[in-house]
Amino acid sequence: MPDHKTVRVDADRLWNSLMEMAKIGPGVAGGNNRQALTDADAEGRALFAAWCREAGLELTTDTMGNMFALRAGTEPGLPAVYMGSHLDTQPTGGKYDGVLGVLAGLEVVHALNDAGIESRYPIAIVNWTNEEGARFAPPMISSGVFAGAIDLDYAYGRRDDDGKSFGEELERIGWKGGEPVGERTMAAYYELHIEQGPVLEEEGCDIGVVTDCQGLWWLEFTLTGRAAHTGSTPMGMRVDAGLAMARIIAMLREVVEKHATDNAMGGVGHMGFAPNSRNVLPQTVVFTVDLRCPDKAVLDELRETVEEKAEAICAALGVGCAVEAVGQYAPVHFDPGLVATVREAAEALGLKHRDIISGAGHDACWVSKVAPTTMIFCPCVGGISHNEAEEITAEWAEAGANVLLQALCKTAGAG
Repeated sequence: MPDHKTVRVDADRLWNSLMEMAKIGPGVAGGNNRQALTDADAEGRALFAAWCREAGLELTTDTMGNMFALRAGTEPGLPAVYMGSHLDTQPTGGKYDGVLGVLAGLEVVHALNDAGIESRYPIAIVNWTNEEGARFAPPMISSGVFAGAIDLDYAYGRRDDDGKSFGEELERIGWKGGEPVGERTMAAYYELHIEQGPVLEEEGCDIGVVTDCQGLWWLEFTLTGRAAHTGSTPMGMRVDAGLAMARIIAMLREVVEKHATDNAMGGVGHMGFAPNSRNVLPQTVVFTVDLRCPDKAVLDELRETVEEKAEAICAALGVGCAVEAVGQYAPVHFDPGLVATVREAAEALGLKHRDIISGAGHDACWVSKVAPTTMIFCPCVGGISHNEAEEITAEWAEAGANVLLQALCKTAGAG
């Protein structure tokens, strides 16, 4: 039997599959709009299923629409080693976010088939439903149900902006399977993904060895001031909720920067003024603070500090301040053994690599609750993602897929 260490993916075949999938649910500016449980999602699923069957894989779908494509091992009683990601996109998404991980998994299977390599453990590819959460919040909902962290009925009841429910749309597009969600056991799970940040490209690295995924707090602030004419209200007589927000944002930056060595992140990307008129000071300002850190103790300290300082800022200005936590998940520390396997694979392939922490959430975060898990990052141009301008090179995709191949083979006992 050939040695798996000499096997490589077919870069052209992988790239062609990415481009073929990108034809389904095209965006308006070169990317994709293939949101979960739309007709475009159903079409993308059908294409992936056809490719899996051509590769000799056995396809199963669970009651959340998660797709599993299985390649038998020589010891069928063993649980499978999984690899995958998601095929759904943002409304103005790119061609690679999530899709790379699914189709690289398929390419790994093709490479093993071409080389005639068998594995002790079965090997499986998974396409998780609604990772993005763009149409049905929250994101990563199906892997969350799989891991037992999200209730199935709650997931089915999520509704989009048109009032259509997740459960109804899953039925409508014909991808509600019969396998009870979360029933299967995973020996391990690998997820290849674009970095969605600029670090790897900036440092000239081919591979990011993902050690952790940041936890987060989303804190929604509602500041209450006094609506008044901006031109006729003296500066010293204002109750300015907009000024309070500005000072809180500046404070947030200072607090987070003091924890730079802890890999802390923070910012504000969502806000709204009411009445939102050019010449009226706001009565109400609502905005969300996004705090992230891979250390839970530091993350919780950041939340406490930001809330305390924000309340003090508002009190000094006579502005009312209410805070609600509207999102939270704990940091994830990926399996050290699998992390080491990825690092060793990159080194054996002569690829420049570095350890990296994921700033975004991924299905791997939930899967890590029920199976040994890790991730592999490849660079993306300019760090741009969740954007139709998202781009990678064929060489980056090839490098990531080859690391995935080698790591998977070691874990699954292939060759």
